[in-house]
Amino acid sequence: MSTFVLVHGAWHGGWCWRKVVPYLEAVNHRVLAPDQAGLGDDQTPLAGATLERWTRDLCALIERQPGRVMLVGHSRGGLLISQAAERMPERIEMLVYLSALLIKDGQAGREALRSLGHSPLQDFVVPNGDGLSVTVRDEGIRASFYGRCLDEDFAFAQRRLRPEPMAPAMTPIKVSAENFGRVRRAYIECTQDRAILPPIQRAMYTSTPCERVLSIDADHSPFFSAPGELAQRLMSLLSPTAIAT
Repeated sequence: MSTFVLVHGAWHGGWCWRKVVPYLEAVNHRVLAPDQAGLGDDQTPLAGATLERWTRDLCALIERQPGRVMLVGHSRGGLLISQAAERMPERIEMLVYLSALLIKDGQAGREALRSLGHSPLQDFVVPNGDGLSVTVRDEGIRASFYGRCLDEDFAFAQRRLRPEPMAPAMTPIKVSAENFGRVRRAYIECTQDRAILPPIQRAMYTSTPCERVLSIDADHSPFFSAPGELAQRLMSLLSPTAIAT
């Protein structure tokens, strides 16, 4: 049995993994899909939703597990799993970037993403009046995130999206070869993604090479549009020892 910690991306919550969790649990894996502070069902004020807070919370969750974890980050969640690997590399079996931000030391997610090319999603992101968060305009949500999802999954997700705190994606990450660099990495690219385009995904895993690169013919939300296939990709990354236990 392995422990998967599934880290959601911007605007989302742990709810986005609801269709993947049963596939992993059906073969006796332990699965955790936490909300980040200020997102999902968590009621932390947006001012308290920082990259440091999110990283501390994630590390505390990992610390409570009985062994090493498979740490999966979707989209902006890639920032968190990189930071967790820097702080506790010995507790992570593998980092899995699911169409996620895989960036270098000293880079901030927002600027790194923009430097790699224009994403259609950027045309729909607007700042909120609170000065702390951004929202995706309604007309851009389906095309950006859920282009291949069932109508019922799109409706379920749209009702649960929350304003995304700006501070975490504007904070430079801190990673080193000594810590982050010694944790095994894999990348799962989504070939029909309209939020983080395939060439941008490719540029990131080429610049920071991964042990394995897998592909899914899916949109930005394979946890809805291809949950079984995504679960199979995740399980295929387990070591032979982990599969046998």
